[in-house]
Amino acid sequence: MCMTRRLQRGFTLIELIIFIVVVGAGVAGILSVMNQVVRNSADPMLTKQAAALADSVLEEVLQKAFADPDGTNVGETGRTDWDNVDDFNGATQAAFALPASLAGYTLTVAVSDGTAALGVAARRVVVTVTITARGESVVLTGYRADY
Repeated sequence: MCMTRRLQRGFTLIELIIFIVVVGAGVAGILSVMNQVVRNSADPMLTKQAAALADSVLEEVLQKAFADPDGTNVGETGRTDWDNVDDFNGATQAAFALPASLAGYTLTVAVSDGTAALGVAARRVVVTVTITARGESVVLTGYRADY
């Protein structure tokens, strides 16, 4: 009697263990990369929002007159009364009444003499918006000339 061996099909236990280890290491590597991507996915949005806030404030400041139209700053206690660029010097987010959704930002406005840079009577306006959680700042600078 001759017994023929049937061909065995499948994987050995060692092959399965090696496969599980290799796949596990690959999945761990992919998940660590995805973790970094997900953690930093909001960063560009926060920076863009800070830039938009700085841009809107700079635009508002630069639309005001170079010199005080009334000739005096008496009675100009709030943003609605500010009628020239110099009135915004030292303003913070409190003066702009930012909505609660922008509570994670700090805002400062600095106005200085910009005559030396341009060669004409001008004011240099620097708007700084800082993302409080990261300490990253967006700084925009503009000039308002006396024309």
